[in-house]
Amino acid sequence: MPTTDLPPRETQPSGAEYLAVQASPEFQDLRRTLRRFVFPTTAFFLIWYATYVILGAFAHDFMAIKVWGNINLGLIIGLGQVLTTFLITGLYVRFANKELDPRAEAIRDEMEGIAK
Repeated sequence: MPTTDLPPRETQPSGAEYLAVQASPEFQDLRRTLRRFVFPTTAFFLIWYATYVILGAFAHDFMAIKVWGNINLGLIIGLGQVLTTFLITGLYVRFANKELDPRAEAIRDEMEGIAK
């Protein structure tokens, strides 16, 4: 279902049109913006997860430190993994809604307007 007031295109964009949009400064800026968020966030999470796995495999005494009742440090760090996943997802959704979606929509609207 179209989200704009523009009439639908009568033909599909050609490969040359896709390549022209892909080479455009607007599209390149969109890719740069996405990568500036995704790469550091992915690196952070992979390091955080690898640290958890390594601690679980080699630092049994550290992970077994009791924090409160039967709750130990390993359980808290494991729950931190889940919370981090939700946090990153929320941050990405907010980032995409604010930064990526408006730019992508502008590019799509321009593309749909080509060769009417």
